[in-house]
Amino acid sequence: QVQLVDSGGGLVQAGGSLRLSCAASGRTFSSYTMGWFRQAPGQERVFVARITRTGGITYYGDSVKGRFTISRDNAKNTVYLQMNSLKPEDTAVYYCAAGQPPVYWGQGTQVTVSS
Repeated sequence: QVQLVDSGGGLVQAGGSLRLSCAASGRTFSSYTMGWFRQAPGQERVFVARITRTGGITYYGDSVKGRFTISRDNAKNTVYLQMNSLKPEDTAVYYCAAGQPPVYWGQGTQVTVSS
């Protein structure tokens, strides 16, 4: 089993940046594809980004391409989401997930972008 703890959210002005982190427990982190999802109020949870087990391939949702970067450090059991050029429509709770499709979820971290 994998436990995930999301952190790094906060309030930022439009155009600003944030870096989210997701720390995983257990010694099997490197065996999982990792991803980030987000859920805005009243909306479904949607895919943001995904990274393969070794970090060699990444995927992004259309709305974040060119602005967000997912990365991982298997030595630290951590996956990151660097978010640049943030927009008010990026406001959501962000969740990291392990597995493809996701099997384990973090508790979420709130990101609020003010205009």
